[in-house]
Amino acid sequence: MNPPGILAPAPHRRPWSDDPYTEAMRTGRGPLWLRRDDGHRHPLDVERWCAPPGPADWTLLSRCLRRGLPTLDIGCGPGRLVAELQTRGLAALGVDITHTAVARARALGGNALCRSVFDPLPGESRWGTVLLADGNLGIGGNPSALLRRAAELLAHDGLLLVEVEPGDLDERVTVSVEDARGRSGPAFPWARLGAPAALRCAVGAGFSLADAWTSQGRHFLALRRRTGRYGSY
Repeated sequence: MNPPGILAPAPHRRPWSDDPYTEAMRTGRGPLWLRRDDGHRHPLDVERWCAPPGPADWTLLSRCLRRGLPTLDIGCGPGRLVAELQTRGLAALGVDITHTAVARARALGGNALCRSVFDPLPGESRWGTVLLADGNLGIGGNPSALLRRAAELLAHDGLLLVEVEPGDLDERVTVSVEDARGRSGPAFPWARLGAPAALRCAVGAGFSLADAWTSQGRHFLALRRRTGRYGSY
């Protein structure tokens, strides 16, 4: 029997899909945290994700719009970025594993699929721009594998726009999503990388740095697929 207040782990629960995040996507409100095994909590910006794009978001969106190429938003969440791009006439698609988030994105008018980035996706090797915003470089807890997957999705001249953490951070941890009442979902691997660590992983995945900038305390990199004697890789 479990101690009072401790729930037995539910079988087959999926992170971000069967935890407090689902309710937050339904209501558009937090607070939520990523809680590590050691008890440290990192806040999640639910209200910002569910609001219209802010000034820092527009530093990403403006780059997508200037390129004018089809854009894939990995981990699109409630869809503020992909919906705004489509409103501006740009072909865009969001992917996310949370049904509630995808439904919210579609309600905004965004094209979105409930699918993992590691599943087969439309337009593989043809996307002009790929987005990894809002900490989504942490998906799967293996940034190198995620960046290699992004390279597979991009066209040969594609650009990857990545949000990174401030400072020289390289954190690979097991976390769960927790709400203000102490309810949490299943544990899963996650990563948080600052620019130096992200660049090390990016170079190994076949990218070079095209640009770096900061806006409203958020930090971003633009990464371009490198081209060698055998073409892009």
